[in-house]
Amino acid sequence: MPQDLLPDFSKLHVVVAGDIMLDIYRWGDVERISPEAPVPVVSIRRSESRLGGAANVALNCRALGAKVTVASVIGKDEEGAALLRLLEEHNIDAALVQQSERRTTTSKTRILSRNQQMIRLDAEMNEALDTQDEHAFIDATLRYLQIQKPDVLIFEDYNKGVLKQNVIEKITTHCRALNILIAVDPKLHNFFAYRHADIFKPNLKEVREGLHIALPAINEASMQQVHDLLQERLQHHITFVTLSEKGVYYNEGKNGKIVPSHLRNIADVSGAGDTVIAVAAMVYALTRDVARMAEWSNIAGGLVCEEVGVVPVNKQKLLEEIARLQPQESS
Repeated sequence: MPQDLLPDFSKLHVVVAGDIMLDIYRWGDVERISPEAPVPVVSIRRSESRLGGAANVALNCRALGAKVTVASVIGKDEEGAALLRLLEEHNIDAALVQQSERRTTTSKTRILSRNQQMIRLDAEMNEALDTQDEHAFIDATLRYLQIQKPDVLIFEDYNKGVLKQNVIEKITTHCRALNILIAVDPKLHNFFAYRHADIFKPNLKEVREGLHIALPAINEASMQQVHDLLQERLQHHITFVTLSEKGVYYNEGKNGKIVPSHLRNIADVSGAGDTVIAVAAMVYALTRDVARMAEWSNIAGGLVCEEVGVVPVNKQKLLEEIARLQPQESS
């Protein structure tokens, strides 16, 4: 198997801007029902914290070898400190992560037994950045982009308040002036704020809600309609829609295609979209091949679904899967 099948991601500097969060996992055993209420008692055996949200996108980019910087605003709290430690451990630059007394760091605590999630506890605030935090964040990010001139900027929107419309527009304008590739993983609230992006990657649910269409049939004709409607509003370059078990759809003008998913033993779909946008943005940045972008990120998204919890793609496994599923690429 040729080890040079994948492009050299170490050539890329990627900035991931958006809502970063702390994913906390607590694994335990259930042996009885509580005498206080009809709920299981979970005896915790071990705990682990991982990078989540936009930080998981950054981790996927880093796992493939890119230089990565995260841009976000978090709270000045224990969870924020834990996030910063994890970013440092994974060699992800946190120069653009600002801590604010007025924010709460988003954390999601999952209680699991026998690899089944029992309950999830979320601590977060969804309010948009206030004016003071917004201006400081924009100023620092634009200055960094001007000096460092990264290759790619990924907007990872989890609707937690960092990516408000003014932030999106100012950063987008600056990236376009500097010829920095822009990839977007949107949420409904700011769905049409991401104008003039290079890659716009919603999922099927977000497309239906954003465009107010039912899409009863998923085929290349209906998805061409989706692309046309999005193009009319966003004037972006590439439409890239994740279709859950149906795979992904890409369209670069009139050349639209559905890439079907591959059979997997699904353990957990958490974080698959993070992996897809990370791989897609970097593959396209290096190859400008939209078909390869879609095929390889589709494979990567499926791979992480075989793992429990939010995990980054494994570069060696991705290489092996591409060679297995697309042998013509390695010939």
